[in-house]
Amino acid sequence: MTTADRTTPHITLADRDQVFIGGRWVDSTGTDSVELVDSFTERTVSRIRLATAEDVAAAVAAARAAFERGDWAATPITERAAVLDEIANRLEQRAEQLTTIGVLEVGVPVSVSAPTQQMTGGLFRAVAAVARGTELVEERTRADGGTSQIVKEPKGVVAAIIPWNGPIGTIAFKVAPALAAGCSVILKTAPDAPESPSVFADVIAELVAEGRIPEGVVSVLCADREVSETLVTNPDVDHITFTGSTVAGRRIMALAAERVAGVSLELGGKSAAIILDDADLNTVLQTLPMGGCMQSGQACIALTRVLVSRARHDEVVAALAAAYGTLPMGNPWEPTNFLGPLASKRQQERVLGYIAIAQEDGATVVLGGGRPEGLEHGYFVAPTLLDGVRPDDRVAQEEVFGPVISVLTYEDEDEAVAIANNSIYGLSGAVYTEDAERGYALARRIRTGTISVNTAAMDFTLPFGGYKQSGVGREGGPEGLAEFFELKTVHFPAPVS
Repeated sequence: MTTADRTTPHITLADRDQVFIGGRWVDSTGTDSVELVDSFTERTVSRIRLATAEDVAAAVAAARAAFERGDWAATPITERAAVLDEIANRLEQRAEQLTTIGVLEVGVPVSVSAPTQQMTGGLFRAVAAVARGTELVEERTRADGGTSQIVKEPKGVVAAIIPWNGPIGTIAFKVAPALAAGCSVILKTAPDAPESPSVFADVIAELVAEGRIPEGVVSVLCADREVSETLVTNPDVDHITFTGSTVAGRRIMALAAERVAGVSLELGGKSAAIILDDADLNTVLQTLPMGGCMQSGQACIALTRVLVSRARHDEVVAALAAAYGTLPMGNPWEPTNFLGPLASKRQQERVLGYIAIAQEDGATVVLGGGRPEGLEHGYFVAPTLLDGVRPDDRVAQEEVFGPVISVLTYEDEDEAVAIANNSIYGLSGAVYTEDAERGYALARRIRTGTISVNTAAMDFTLPFGGYKQSGVGREGGPEGLAEFFELKTVHFPAPVS
């Protein structure tokens, strides 16, 4: 672990004293703000105005008026796709600013933040490409010989609620397809990561001023949980798309059910990596450590349960401990580091709490277990490898959201599958084996939305989502765009015989 001299970002962030409603920065009806704290220096770097319930109501009213007016929905889908491409261009022009914000909001090192921010433009362009290839009207022949048309129409007003651990990318997952479909959008951001969505709002403000996006179509608001619930329960919101914890997702789904509003949910994960006895350990070590510790474990798709057989247990645990122990951690402004601090003091305390619980349940700390040596400031938790974890232990069942990897031992392949599926989650996973056909067959037995064989791949332009309590619906590809369409069937008379 490196402890390079402290450096600072090249960009200074300004406070935001207004809220973004309907394409304009306007005064809020409240005065409360949230602080963005640099998780490395533990100092406040900016303040963002929090939206009130009245601000939320104003944003929904603007979105509803814009949708009923119909300007954006009536814009040809190819022109809407061109606007998405322009959003991508302007976000990429702000790459340095967004990279800085990514470090400050999430704690990831600059070497991780930069490609993550750059990926966002590609995600907008990918949605634009899908939109250009989407047929909005399909004609079918009925059993009586008549014809009917299946028409894709925008769902209406969409509430897009995003998390703190990947805000700018999640905007692309949700706002891009919603806009491509012709919807109006209220983007609700997390108080822990308010800056990058504000940069996105600046881009939208430019396009509204230029007449590329009609007024009212896009709002961006930072709000706490209580105010956010007024967005979910507003009767003028037709669809809610949410990424975050399963607990919060259940609450949103329950509130939406009261008025039968549509929901798309991308929730938690507790993904398993199964190492079969014939696996090449070098192949495992090329991807599994990073797959488990990406963003210091602050990722729903992280491979945090490692399943090994009793026959290879000691060998694999020793190799993993060596690999996790050499992941460079430290100053996030030092490009050679892969791991930085966690996003907040609260998150650090949560992760350390889970490590303590695991030890109380009988697990052994093979590596890490606390703050790394030599890093006296910042919300750091060292990569931690726990051995002797049982399938029903809390650390094996609950999402820790930190660099904590649990090793579980299985007797045979059937037990490995049973352990992998012993979870309320089903989001990601991996299988390592020298037999690709065997790996594919095993992957098909795991109840999860995404799974890799001999890698830890992730492509968010393809369908992404979970089984069980990991979510409802899909993001990415044509499937992600389909979430924001309603289907209307229009019948025409059958021919007279």
